[in-house]
Amino acid sequence: MPEFAARVEQARERWNAGDLPGYLSLYDEAIRLHGYSPEPMNKTAVTGFYQMIWATMAAEGRPNPLLVFHEALTDNGLYACRFTMSGVHNGPFMGVPATGKPYVLPGITIMRFAGDRVIERWSSADMLGVLIQIGAVAPPA
Repeated sequence: MPEFAARVEQARERWNAGDLPGYLSLYDEAIRLHGYSPEPMNKTAVTGFYQMIWATMAAEGRPNPLLVFHEALTDNGLYACRFTMSGVHNGPFMGVPATGKPYVLPGITIMRFAGDRVIERWSSADMLGVLIQIGAVAPPA
């Protein structure tokens, strides 16, 4: 396993241990995260984004959602994986007041490393599916 794959796994373990700063140490100060906002997020925006996720979408009895990585691929400084994040909608999320409903968010991400830190990341996650699960949007007929 390339060294950066071990670094990602360490960050995921920090996330699941309730250590957001430990998780965020994966990202370089120059990070550009694509996919969760119209423009790429910088380190300040990434930090705020994950603080909001933790405050509104944590798993029952935890300060954070549960994060599981599935298949992972590495190539020339890139790490890609399929992931699921799960928890309970316990605070305002995307304009939707807390519903107390559980959710599972599947997604795929690609991270580009420089040394042991991520400098660019592209993610795609099923936000519509989450909105359906928490009751904010009606499921398709």
